[in-house]
Amino acid sequence: MQESPFIPFPVLETERLLLRQMKREDLQDVYDYASDPDLTTFLTWETHETIADTEAFMEFLFAQYKKGTGGAWAIVWKKKNRVIGTIDLNWNQKHYFAELAYVLSREYWRKGIGTEAVREIFRFGFEELKLERIYARCRPDNIASYKLMEKSGMTYEGTLRKSMQRKGKQEDLKIYSILKEEFKG
Repeated sequence: MQESPFIPFPVLETERLLLRQMKREDLQDVYDYASDPDLTTFLTWETHETIADTEAFMEFLFAQYKKGTGGAWAIVWKKKNRVIGTIDLNWNQKHYFAELAYVLSREYWRKGIGTEAVREIFRFGFEELKLERIYARCRPDNIASYKLMEKSGMTYEGTLRKSMQRKGKQEDLKIYSILKEEFKG
C-alpha cells in the first residue's frame, strides 16, 4: 500500500477557486449554504437546522483528514475568501476509481464554478491518484447536477433504478463517468 496522497491534505487551485481542507473558522460559511432547504432538496443529507449540525459535519471531515483517507475539499471563492461548497473524491485505491460528489451554494450557481472545481478534481484524480475512472450520481430530476457532469466531460451511463434510500424513500439515480483517456486537462 502506497503512502496516502491525502497526508498532508492536498491544496488545489484554479483561476477563481482554492480547494483546501476545511477549517474551524469556515463554520459560518458552511452553515450558510448547508441550511438552505432549496439547496439540500436533491442531497443525501438533511438541511442543517442548527450550527451544531454543521459542527458535526465538520468534525466528521476533520476525522477523515486525520486518518489520511481523504475527505471533502472546501471550495473557497478566492475573491471573497469564502467557503461556498465542498467537493469530494471517494477513492477506491484497489480498483483505481473514485466517486465524485459536490455541493455548491445556490448564490454561485450558473457561473461555471462547479465545472471549474470538478475539472481540477479530475486532474488531481487522474494525475495524482492514477485513477482510471471517476463517476458521479444524481437524481434524475436534478437537472443542474447532471448538466454540470455533462459540461465537465462526463458520459451518461444509465439510470440505476431504486438504487438509493434517501430521506425515507427509495430513488433512482442517473450515473455519469469519465475515463482517464477521455479527460483533456
